[in-house]
Amino acid sequence: MNFLTELREGLLISWSAIRANKLRSVLTTLGIVIGILTVTLMGTAIEGLNRSFVNSISSISTDVLYVSRQNWLIMSRQDWLQSQKNPKVTLPEFEAVQRNMTLAAAVVPVANVNEPVKYHKRGSSSISVFGTTEQYPATSGLTVASGRFLSAAECDSGRPVCVIGFDMATNLFRNESPLGEKISIAGHEFEIVGVLEKEGESSYNDDNAAIVPLQQYLYTFQHVPEYTIQVKAKNIDQIDDTKEELRAVLRRFRHIAPGDPDNFAINQQDQFLELFHRVAGTIGLVGLFITGLALFVGGIGIMNIMFVSVAERTREIGVRKAIGAKRRTILLQFLIEAACICLIGGVIAILIAWPATLVMQKAMPATLSPMIVGTALLVSALTGVLSGFFPAWRAARMNPVDALRNE
Repeated sequence: MNFLTELREGLLISWSAIRANKLRSVLTTLGIVIGILTVTLMGTAIEGLNRSFVNSISSISTDVLYVSRQNWLIMSRQDWLQSQKNPKVTLPEFEAVQRNMTLAAAVVPVANVNEPVKYHKRGSSSISVFGTTEQYPATSGLTVASGRFLSAAECDSGRPVCVIGFDMATNLFRNESPLGEKISIAGHEFEIVGVLEKEGESSYNDDNAAIVPLQQYLYTFQHVPEYTIQVKAKNIDQIDDTKEELRAVLRRFRHIAPGDPDNFAINQQDQFLELFHRVAGTIGLVGLFITGLALFVGGIGIMNIMFVSVAERTREIGVRKAIGAKRRTILLQFLIEAACICLIGGVIAILIAWPATLVMQKAMPATLSPMIVGTALLVSALTGVLSGFFPAWRAARMNPVDALRNE
């Protein structure tokens, strides 16, 4: 008898045994259902969180460095207090970076303030107003949907013009074209020359913002603002070299002695990704512990039921061995039965997880991917095999004479 024949007969016998004890089989699967449901929902949640997080930082380009007074990821109060002692980033520093950087494709100063905006009777109590230069799209990845972006002449002369975000244009102008219209920002009129494309769910977007020439920003809103300098690397493969060159330029401009720490921060997207992976790893470990505990309890239940099944079918085992069944055939039969019980539990868990995932989609972009489904079914099958091994081994080791004497 070859292995495929043994496998087919084992499946038929196992399915007959499960059907003969429907209630017991269903009750046995409950522990596995809980464990596999935990595996499935945890995997779906982590994948959804990952997609949501990547979407939220998608506007932070991987090849752009951001110079500011403090690190984006301050982990303690002491670090925050220390960062407040750092000098503000100034316009002369931007000019020094622009003048001395050799690995930068674009260097852009950005100042930001929140101000009210109004167009006729419509308005908003607070929008983000950015003061910058014509090179801002190169470092921010913005795309103009209609009209145009600020020109170099407008930025040099500080004309009262602006480019507005998609949401702001929709809220203020409804179905009208905003191009050429004038809006009031903090009581000052600005002519709209362009509208940006919608950026979506990103937490760092310009959908509800107005971008104005830096010179006009300094004249109208803040005379001495705190800047962020955005530096785009010429080549993504040289981002580390670009970062070191930028650090050297700033240290030299600020006269920081060798050995002294930086009194500024150079931020980039990798910081958020690194933090997220640490948090996701911790969540994964906690979820793995809970899942392992649930599967362990379910596995113990499977093992107990399989021992009962072996005891009930001792005479059957003796008859099969007496007519020539090998040990591996008996072992395979009970392993298949345990795996089938767990797979049934896995399928039930996935059927429960599917509507639960639809509910999760309201909070995050979670999907029940084929990989997660396959992993859940694989884990359920492995749980069945591991849990049923000792009962199956006991059945395979039975002496046929002693088994036939069993009543």
